[in-house]
Amino acid sequence: MAIIRDGMPSFDLFRPTSVDDALSLAKRLGSDVWLLAGGLDSLERFKDRMKRPKAVIDLGAIEELRGIRRDGGDLVIGPMTTLTEVQHNPDLKTHFSLLAQAAGEVASPQIRNQGTLGGNISQDTRCWYYRSGWNCYRAGGGVCYAGESKEGQNREHAVFGVEGCAAVSPSDTAPALVALEARLVIQNAEGTREVAAEDFFVGPETDITRLNVLRPGELLTEIRLPATWAGATFYFEKVRGRPVWDFPLVNIAAAMRLTGDRIDRARFVLGAVAARPWRLSQVEAAVAGQSRNEIAEAGSSIAANGAAPLPHNGYKVVLVRNLIKRAILGKKES
Repeated sequence: MAIIRDGMPSFDLFRPTSVDDALSLAKRLGSDVWLLAGGLDSLERFKDRMKRPKAVIDLGAIEELRGIRRDGGDLVIGPMTTLTEVQHNPDLKTHFSLLAQAAGEVASPQIRNQGTLGGNISQDTRCWYYRSGWNCYRAGGGVCYAGESKEGQNREHAVFGVEGCAAVSPSDTAPALVALEARLVIQNAEGTREVAAEDFFVGPETDITRLNVLRPGELLTEIRLPATWAGATFYFEKVRGRPVWDFPLVNIAAAMRLTGDRIDRARFVLGAVAARPWRLSQVEAAVAGQSRNEIAEAGSSIAANGAAPLPHNGYKVVLVRNLIKRAILGKKES
């Protein structure tokens, strides 16, 4: 099925100025409404006619969804805060530089000026079969063209957690939020719930049609960073085909608490290797209490345990092992 690029279908546009108004609109409009953050992913999908909402709620005028503030022991980020603001915020750079660095690796300066943190973690997969209108599992069909077809092109697809769908999460900031044990506050017209960042993202074994737990009528209203990893030793690296704009082939976000050269505890999270940020709990357990220099090779050797590469993406297994070694050592060249 070819993509149609003859202009966006028409829709009603609403621009509320408060969260309550946005949620009230979302409840009234039901499944025909689309919530718009920075718009960089959404407008592309409208143009390609992948999504044809009857109504769009533009969140850009809701000031309470913007900004970075302290609330007790948490640093609270509004989901409509731009990636540029996240990248350059002094509090984040001092205490949670992992997220600031990840935000600074997204796309290009122009896109970071428009794109938002909430939008970056909520964007849909970039799988070209899905985006091009093929009737795959994720689109409601009966095949994964990347993972099941002998002729499938899967260079950028998953090596972990491939259960029916081989699409990957394209976000740079999502692995950082999981590594930092962030909590995400979600609201609807009836109330509020809070989920761990690790539980916000879902794989095909949970729901093959979406990448996160947001339900119709729900809005991400806060991203909360607890003090758990504030001021820790961080490492972020993104491997991509081009130095700017490109989505990750693989990225890694790591947070470590050190005593001298010894790793007391750590979090290692990969991106673009599965439909959700992929946490390497086995590596975390292996490095705890060990010297960075002495455990780097061993950590690298188990980093890709469970990987099941497709015909054209076996290189990701090598990247995963090397990136884990670099993260443990804190060096981009090993």
